[in-house]
Amino acid sequence: MDFGYDSTTIEYSDRLLAFMDEFVHPAEATFAEQQAARPGEWGPPPVVADLQARARERGLWNLFLPGDRGAGLSNLQYAPLAEITGRSPHLAPIALNCAAPDTGNMEVLAQFGTPEQQAMWLEPLLDSRIRSAFAMTEPDVASSDATNIETAIVRDGDDYVINGRKWYISGAMDPRCAILIVMGKTDPTAPRHQQQSQILVPRDTPGVHIRRGMHVLGYDDADHGGHAEIDFIDVRVPATNLIGTEGSGFAIAQARLGPGRIHHCMRLIGMAERAIELMCRRVTARVAFGRPLADQGVIGEWIADSRVEVELLRLLVLKTAWLMDTVGNQGAHTEIQAIKIATPRTVCGIIDRAVQAHGAAGLSQDTPLAALWAQARTIRLADGPDEVHRRSLARRELKRHQ
Repeated sequence: MDFGYDSTTIEYSDRLLAFMDEFVHPAEATFAEQQAARPGEWGPPPVVADLQARARERGLWNLFLPGDRGAGLSNLQYAPLAEITGRSPHLAPIALNCAAPDTGNMEVLAQFGTPEQQAMWLEPLLDSRIRSAFAMTEPDVASSDATNIETAIVRDGDDYVINGRKWYISGAMDPRCAILIVMGKTDPTAPRHQQQSQILVPRDTPGVHIRRGMHVLGYDDADHGGHAEIDFIDVRVPATNLIGTEGSGFAIAQARLGPGRIHHCMRLIGMAERAIELMCRRVTARVAFGRPLADQGVIGEWIADSRVEVELLRLLVLKTAWLMDTVGNQGAHTEIQAIKIATPRTVCGIIDRAVQAHGAAGLSQDTPLAALWAQARTIRLADGPDEVHRRSLARRELKRHQ
């Protein structure tokens, strides 16, 4: 087994690391200042557009998307690049047009969209002229079981009419969010996994009502378009807006969420690396009880455990990426679930140690640690909670021995 990165990965990594050092990390303070100066506004501050222009000039654009429309990278090649962007998760992914939920929506449109749908929505997303959202989660049902979704998508002549309520719809508060991919039921009487469909709904369609922006552990995430609660009241769109066929919505969701899960885990490893770096810098510079914190025994254990955990996670993520490239997402299903269980939980623990090493400063706005922890903790719910993945993984493991 070859553990080395190929020449393409190395070349992209070198360019991306240079871009992070020259532009992204120096812009983090500006990003925070600009966002603080525009209370009540949704969407990224102006510095993001500057970074995007620089990223495009350097060929660091749409790295997540294989084929001609993206950089043509495999999952295995993209993994270390996504890890690098995870060191600045609020700024780097969007600077490279590699930020969720747009990434997953672009993958859906590229894989399942008609040529007309691709021309209307995929092309401007690839160009970052618009943003998008994926409307699946609902407040009144356990959306961890996607077959519970109650939003109705009813055929009426040449149209579909949509009624329902969604919440935590990431990016939908951004004025640049032009299109929503909505998941709902077209046939409640069909077999359980064939009741759902996905449909394109322009955000300005009559009947789409944005109720409020939801908070996540106290953060409104306004800089990334927030997380909206949305009512769909007699929303009418053409039947040609359906993605795929009636009843294919659950399968499309699974195809979308597989790459999304591994992208989250790749970035989480970068977040853990930054937390370890901040922790090491802090404990070597801080003195307590007459000696540096780094000389206290428990601190050394935190650092050693964190390094071991990151290396284990990285190997599992790389194996998963390799399997997705060689045997497909379905063939890598066990590993995708394994990394989704292990990575957010473990990275939460690593960041928590870094917070503890910083004392009160670790809870403040003066370091990125509080925001990093909130994001890592959120991923334990996003794209399926830990418990659902554990349940499914346990069933698959038991089946091997029955």
